[in-house]
Amino acid sequence: MIRTVPFLLFAFAALAQNQPSGPAPTLRDLSYGLHPKEKIDFYKVNSDKPTPLVVFIHGGGWTAGTKSNVSSLQQFLDAGISVASVEYRFIQDAMAQGVEPPVRAPLHDAGRAVQFLRSRAAELNFDKTQVAFMGGSAGACTSLWLALHDDLAEPTSSDPIARESTKPTFIAVTGAQTSLDPKQTRGWIPNMGYGGHAFGFRAEGRTRPQEFQLGFENREKILSWIHEYSPYEHASAGDPPIYLDYPGQKEPVETGIEQKDPTHSAILGLKMAERLKEVGVEVHLNYPAKPAAIPSAREFVLSKFGRAK
Repeated sequence: MIRTVPFLLFAFAALAQNQPSGPAPTLRDLSYGLHPKEKIDFYKVNSDKPTPLVVFIHGGGWTAGTKSNVSSLQQFLDAGISVASVEYRFIQDAMAQGVEPPVRAPLHDAGRAVQFLRSRAAELNFDKTQVAFMGGSAGACTSLWLALHDDLAEPTSSDPIARESTKPTFIAVTGAQTSLDPKQTRGWIPNMGYGGHAFGFRAEGRTRPQEFQLGFENREKILSWIHEYSPYEHASAGDPPIYLDYPGQKEPVETGIEQKDPTHSAILGLKMAERLKEVGVEVHLNYPAKPAAIPSAREFVLSKFGRAK
C-alpha cells in the first residue's frame, strides 16, 4: 500500500539551530511518514562528490530515546561521511494504533526511513550503495533485523520510495539484542527478561521481566511473529558484513550463566556470530575479554568506508 509522504524534501526541514551537545543537523525533522515521530535529522558533509552515509537508529527499548543523540557524529563528519539519525514510532504508539505485533512499527519505520533517504540520495549528495547502519540496544536490534531480513523493497510499486532498498552495505552496532525468541534467549541466559513488549505484552506498571514471562508462556501463540521479527531467524548466505560490539560485558561469555545486564550481554552476540559464521557471513564480535582486530564500531565504519587514519 502506498504511504503518502510530503514530496518536497526541503519544505519540511528548517535550517537547524545549534544543539548544546554537538553539531546541528543540516536538515532537521525531515518527514518520511505521517506520524509525528517519523522524522529524520540529516547531517550533510560538503563534498564535490557523493559521500558515504551512516544511518543511526537510536536505542531505548523501542519505548524511549531520541534521534538527537548520535554516537561518533563529529568523527564521521570530519571523515567526510554524512549522517542521518532516525526517529520512529515506539511500542506504545504502535499499540495505540493497533499495529500487530507492535515491534513491526519501529522496524518498518526504520526501513521506510532508509528508503526515503535513498530516494533523495542525489539531493543529499550521498552514495546509496555506501550506506552503513549503526545503533545501540533496540536500535542495534533494528539495524540487525534490516541487515538480515529479505529486502523490504517493492520493485513494482507505484510508490517510488517503496521501490528503494532497505538493505545496508554493512552494519556496526552496540549491545544488540540478536533474538526475540524467549525460549531461545532464556536458554542462552537464564535471567533474560527482555522482549515481551515487542509482541504486545506491555502494560502500565508491568515490568520487563513480567512482559518477558508472558511472552515465554504464550510463545506458541506468537511463534509466527517471532519467526518474522527476531533477527536470528533471518541469517543467511549473502547477508552484509556485521560488527557486534559489547563494550560493557563483565561476566564470562558462556551460555547458562546469569548476567548483570542480560539485555545487552555479549552472549547474544556470541550466539549470533556462531550462526552467521555457519552461513558464511562476515562477522566481527568485540567484547573486553576477547577484543576484535578492529576495536570499536566506529573504527569498523571508518575502515569499511576507507576513512580510517
